[in-house]
Amino acid sequence: MKFISVSEYASLHGISDRTVRNYCSQGKLEGAFLTGKTWNIPEDALVCKKAKTKKEMPLLKILREQKSMRMKGGIYHRTQVDLTYNSNHMEGSQLTHEQTRYIFETNTIGITDESVRVDDIVETVNHFRCIDNIIDHATDKLTEAYIKELHGILKSGTQDSQKDWFRVGDYKMLPNEVGGMETCEPELVHKRMSTMLRDYNSKKDKTFDDVLDLHHEFEAIHPFQDGNGRVGRLVMFKECLANGIVPFIITEDLRRFYYQGLRQWNNIQEYLRDTCLTAQDNYKSLLDYFRIEY
Repeated sequence: MKFISVSEYASLHGISDRTVRNYCSQGKLEGAFLTGKTWNIPEDALVCKKAKTKKEMPLLKILREQKSMRMKGGIYHRTQVDLTYNSNHMEGSQLTHEQTRYIFETNTIGITDESVRVDDIVETVNHFRCIDNIIDHATDKLTEAYIKELHGILKSGTQDSQKDWFRVGDYKMLPNEVGGMETCEPELVHKRMSTMLRDYNSKKDKTFDDVLDLHHEFEAIHPFQDGNGRVGRLVMFKECLANGIVPFIITEDLRRFYYQGLRQWNNIQEYLRDTCLTAQDNYKSLLDYFRIEY
């Protein structure tokens, strides 16, 4: 049997290298095996529809251990700061990565020459709490009540929480849009969310694409008045942990491709998939540094 490289297989089938590596790690290419960090793939291997059952990754256990210890300098610390900074920054937070780290480590903002929005600080602290929550409940079934709970934590104590019509921790009352595109009407949000979660939870072995499809549908519904992007990315991180998939963080350099991928998901899934696989590769580098198996 002849074995070929990831690049050769990708060229042969007209797909990206990252997609091939993802297929290999999910067990979708029968006979593929690792030599060091290099995949060897049978030349005639076909993509299986069903991935092999994954072993439980030690990452979740380590995140829970370091969280309980409030350990600094490990993967828990790094995940809290990087995920919070990047996700909030995408939604307009003016806090820097250093300020975000300082808040997490000291529970203070530190001295700054520039004015800082109170909501940026409140939502940063709240986002830390959301991450703790998804670590604690990573393997729980995803429900509407849980998603609402995340939104309630994120927006608690903000200026929005003082507006009766905003409905912190509950679905939107008023129509909204994202990137100039219409979203689900408020009256239909519960039905769409219920259908989305029913379809998702009915899948026994959830794949990387299943998580991305869930995320795309969530953002298309846009169930909350605000905070949809951050809640959606938190849910995506949780579901990766729940299903033995290496999670990832969308960073500033991937932001444009991420939004383009969401817009194009129904037509060209490669945009979002490759963007998220790039982000996953970056997180894998962190796991390698901290010597965490995946």
